[in-house]
Amino acid sequence: MAQTPNPSRRSWVGPAPMPFLTPRAPRRHLEMRWADGGSHASVRRSGVGAVASSGDGERDRAVNVQVVLRCRPLNEEEQRLDVKSVISCNDTNKEVTARLSLFKQPNRTFTFDKVFGPESQQSMIFDHAVAPLVNDVLEGYNCTVFAFGQTGTGKTYTMEGEMKQKVSELPDTAGVIPRAVRHIFDRLEKRKDDYSMKVTFLELYNEEITDLLALEDQSRYPEDRHKRPITLMEDGKGGAVIRGLEEIVVYSPGDIYGLLEHGSARRRTAGTALNKQSSRSHAVFSINIHVKETTVGNEEFMRCGRLNLVDLAGSENIDRSGAREGRAREAGEVNKSLLTLGRVITALVEHSVHVPYRDSKLTRLLRESLGGKAKTCIIATVSPSVHSLEETMATLDYASRAKSIRNKPEANKKTCKSVMLKDLYQEMERMKQDVKASREKNGIYIPHGRFIQDEEEKKTMREKMEHLELSLEKQIKEAEKFKGLYLTEQECRLDFESRNKDLKVNLESWKGKFLDLQEANCRAKMSLREKDFVISNLLHSEHLILERAKDMRNTLENATGDITVLLNKLAMMVSEAEQVLNDILESTLELKKLLAFSAELQQAGLKRSLTSAQAMSKTSIDFFEDIRIHEEQSALNKITKILSALTAQKTTMVSAFMGQLNERYCEEQKHLKLEMTNLQQVSDNGKNESLAYVGAVESQFQEDMSSHAQLNDQMEGILQQCLKKGGHSVSYWSHTQSSLHDLCMGSIMEVDDFIEERSKENENMFQEKQLFSSQNDAEFHAITSDVLTASKNSLILDHETRNMIETASTTSSDRLELLNEKHSAGAESIRNMANNCLEKDYMANSPIRHRPRELLTKANSLESLEELRASVPDLEAKFRSENHLEEMEKGKQYSDQRTRTPRSPLMPVNKYVERRT
Repeated sequence: MAQTPNPSRRSWVGPAPMPFLTPRAPRRHLEMRWADGGSHASVRRSGVGAVASSGDGERDRAVNVQVVLRCRPLNEEEQRLDVKSVISCNDTNKEVTARLSLFKQPNRTFTFDKVFGPESQQSMIFDHAVAPLVNDVLEGYNCTVFAFGQTGTGKTYTMEGEMKQKVSELPDTAGVIPRAVRHIFDRLEKRKDDYSMKVTFLELYNEEITDLLALEDQSRYPEDRHKRPITLMEDGKGGAVIRGLEEIVVYSPGDIYGLLEHGSARRRTAGTALNKQSSRSHAVFSINIHVKETTVGNEEFMRCGRLNLVDLAGSENIDRSGAREGRAREAGEVNKSLLTLGRVITALVEHSVHVPYRDSKLTRLLRESLGGKAKTCIIATVSPSVHSLEETMATLDYASRAKSIRNKPEANKKTCKSVMLKDLYQEMERMKQDVKASREKNGIYIPHGRFIQDEEEKKTMREKMEHLELSLEKQIKEAEKFKGLYLTEQECRLDFESRNKDLKVNLESWKGKFLDLQEANCRAKMSLREKDFVISNLLHSEHLILERAKDMRNTLENATGDITVLLNKLAMMVSEAEQVLNDILESTLELKKLLAFSAELQQAGLKRSLTSAQAMSKTSIDFFEDIRIHEEQSALNKITKILSALTAQKTTMVSAFMGQLNERYCEEQKHLKLEMTNLQQVSDNGKNESLAYVGAVESQFQEDMSSHAQLNDQMEGILQQCLKKGGHSVSYWSHTQSSLHDLCMGSIMEVDDFIEERSKENENMFQEKQLFSSQNDAEFHAITSDVLTASKNSLILDHETRNMIETASTTSSDRLELLNEKHSAGAESIRNMANNCLEKDYMANSPIRHRPRELLTKANSLESLEELRASVPDLEAKFRSENHLEEMEKGKQYSDQRTRTPRSPLMPVNKYVERRT
């Protein structure tokens, strides 16, 4: 909205200083200035010196209207009357819950941008809801904050608060407006910018706009002297222009506080049953701020922003508020404007093509704030009292809808200082012309163009008044018509009341008759229900008897068939068990034979090995004994001959026979060499015989190994055949088969281990023989001079070899005996386990030893079936106890001579059936 100055108004003091030098004087100056609507007045001039602000990049960015809710605490009167609270606030989740369960309705929960409970402070509301908008105003945006809610919920307190004393520090009860003013001045002083600030304060009362900051003139009539209405016009761009509204330049927060106090005192208020000081009008307090900016080229621009602080009058219920005549008209106009505001909100939320802004001056003033280019914050105030639940729910619904309204905030364009000064000078010239025309007093105190414009407006107003008079006459006629209809309806109502009294008397008489008939009907119904109960129970008992008999017959037939099938299965199982038993016995016998044959073969092979080892040992001992004796005898003979020859030669001729001695010695040497050659040949022959014997032992060992391998193959083949034969009885003999297999594999592994050990021992013996032969060869070739020493060494080696062979033979015999014992014990354990298993598992159900178990089937007798029938007296007694008819039937005597079928034999069985069920 925009404002135009009123030419008939005068400022309180002289002309104001230049508005952009930001003087710090504490004095207050008034100035009749334009107030911009969507943008500053100078901006509307087609862009001369105007540049886009920093917010132009955000034009397409739509934001939702911010809606916060404040719930006041219960007042003293409500606390005294112990009024229930139906509103609960959750500040953390930003939710408000209306507890409608008191009226048997589900609770409703509303979510807002911020929720302030009854304990919230004024500073909290300003810091969270209004402070961000104040900062945006300083950045060149137009922002609006207005309170909305029922009368008496704290709208004026939230917006203005309580400032009884003008102090430097704001009290805790200060409202949004003084806190916003202090915040603006603090920010501007901190930034040290040059600025100019102007304020306006208007009132909308009964669809008439009044300037609350204008000077009171000395008019003839008090009504005209109090507050004169101001014209609201369209600016042609979707905004509104207010002609005659006075703008006042302010320089400190104290100036604004004084203006606010002055305007609030002139505002219309009145006491109602709901609020002792209820606002009867809407109030708009606007702050226009111009801040100077200097660019890089020292060119100065003006950044403009406006903050609208709106205190709406509260909606009220006329019946509850007690408003009469003029107060009722005031309340009606307030409710009408608020209803139009609600329709505008609904249309914006539903994105309707037509939004009814023009239906009320309030919506025309707030057009830019609702769906326009301004940033808006709505403070919805509610009462927690249960008496205000209807108005509270309406406020919550409208506030919740208003959250969906989307504005497209745009920062105002920055205006060049020179262009703005030019506009100011032009306006000053226009005002000077107005003053000059008023001083000349030539019959027209305003310029001719202004006079023509005023005459056109008067003509428009006159036509509008005529139209309103015609509509008033039409409404009066309709009221007369409705009054006649009302009187007719009153007569009809009186007639209906008299007829209603007569009908009530007749109704009372008919009610008595109806109660008697109803009692008789109840008795008849109870007797019929009793009969039906007895009959149905008798039929049910008969049906149960038949069903039980059929079930028992079917059970008996099924049991007979099951017994037959069971006996057949037992016979088949017995035959299969006998066949499996025979197969297992045959397999066991074959296995016994195989094990005995294997043991014989192993024993024979071991005996052959022992015999061959003993023969080899004996041959070696004899061979070496012969060699020793032969060598000793030959050595003694030679020594004896040599000694005797030498002694004879020495005694007979020592010197003569030296040559002969040498010849003799040569011959002896030759003879010794020949003897040594013979001895070497004998040793070679012995060696060859030993090698031949060792080869024979190896061939015999290989034969034993092949025989053992064949025996293992045969045993494995036989075991595989046994496994194939026992395939059909795997489910019965899995454990036994695994045990036999483990034992057989253990025996085979033990036999293999024994054979491997014997082979290793034979190889060791063979290697020792080879080592011994090589040592003998080395000794025979190396020691040619000392025959006695070689003989002794060979004898020692013979003794050691004999001891080793004897030890090996003894160890082999012991191991063979131990193996035979283990094999015999394993075979015996296998045999015992097989016999035990066969006796336990396959002979238990043998038809020879035992008879199959019989199934005990107990057939019910006819007496037991007869017991299932029910007794009529018992059924009647049960029916009376279930329906509590003992007291009703005290005066009645039932005859026991009724013709009925005797059921006394079934009484015990009925009780038994009842206990079972």
